[in-house]
Amino acid sequence: ALFVVGLLSGLSASGAWRTWLLFANQAPFGQKDPQFHLDISFFVFTYPFIRLVLAYLFTAVLLSLAAAALVHALYGGLRVMQGDIKVGVLATFLLYLQRFFDPLQDLSQFYNTFQSAAAALEKISGVLDEPPAVAEPASGARLPGRDGDGREVRFEAVRFGYRGDQVLPGLDLTIPAGQTLALVGETGAGKTTIARLLARFYDPGEGRILLDGTDLRELSDADLRREVVMITQEGFLFGGSVADNIGLGKPGAGRREIETAAAAIGADAFIRALPGGYDAQVGKRGGRLSAGQRQLISFARAFLAAPAVLVLDEATSLLDIPGERTVQAALRTILAGRTAVIIAHRLSTVTIADRVLVIEGGRIAEDGPPEELLAGQGRYSALHASWRESLA
Repeated sequence: ALFVVGLLSGLSASGAWRTWLLFANQAPFGQKDPQFHLDISFFVFTYPFIRLVLAYLFTAVLLSLAAAALVHALYGGLRVMQGDIKVGVLATFLLYLQRFFDPLQDLSQFYNTFQSAAAALEKISGVLDEPPAVAEPASGARLPGRDGDGREVRFEAVRFGYRGDQVLPGLDLTIPAGQTLALVGETGAGKTTIARLLARFYDPGEGRILLDGTDLRELSDADLRREVVMITQEGFLFGGSVADNIGLGKPGAGRREIETAAAAIGADAFIRALPGGYDAQVGKRGGRLSAGQRQLISFARAFLAAPAVLVLDEATSLLDIPGERTVQAALRTILAGRTAVIIAHRLSTVTIADRVLVIEGGRIAEDGPPEELLAGQGRYSALHASWRESLA
């Protein structure tokens, strides 16, 4: 049972595929733990045989227990009626008989765990058999060297939709190198779609997205992941230590680099206060840490990756007000010297942006510095007023 549960725990990490993908860690999980793939291979090979044995064992145990209890109850009842034994002796014997079968019942219950593991494996296998949603070029283009101020991002007549529903009817947008751009708008306006296209989770149906003049489709996945990093709202952490999770940003990074990244973000103090410090285990999905602490570790991971372009998809939306203030200070550090796209659920995040776009129906409704848009009477001003009322 422990083997199957352990296997399920390993497979659950694939639910964090976006986090793994976004930090250039395209290598399979097994490179970190070679035993992982051996476990899967063994499980797949032996699955039909084990399933057959457990199915029959489960049935046999139940029938044996029922038959043994019935026979001994009838025979014992007859002996009680004849006066050979007392009722207490029969009751005690039947109780011990049940306890004798308990280990076998526990073994038969393993069948339920095994069935869950098998169902999970079938789902995982189906996902792994799917062809990639975006094709990697046979020979990737090379980006020019960057001067430390990020890279220019340009959307040219980009059209995109989900299952026939048009989300972006034709987006034209240029983000100069080093600029922090905030996207605001109602739910479903197309903000997250823009972010995911920039991170190349999808390719546009029409048009193209350029990074310093190079189409994203011409870049190898490894090069793209080094240049563009996305931080999602859940701040996903893998089971393991704090240092392991930060180190995902730069495979092979030493402890000094990891601690320097955490200190730059402002996470060093709380990490050292944890039992074990940087070696503290974060638990499944980072469950032993608060939402704010998980997000700070995500920021440290991104800071260590040192991308040219940083995308934040509502990275503060799950935080309380004190937690958001802590993360806001880290944001200013991580955005410095980079091109950044921020999807803002809370408009307090917009104040650190150089430029704001109000997105409506996949189109740009307003464009300008946040101070100018706030002083006007347009959509951004109305959204800001509505947000302020929600805090009252």
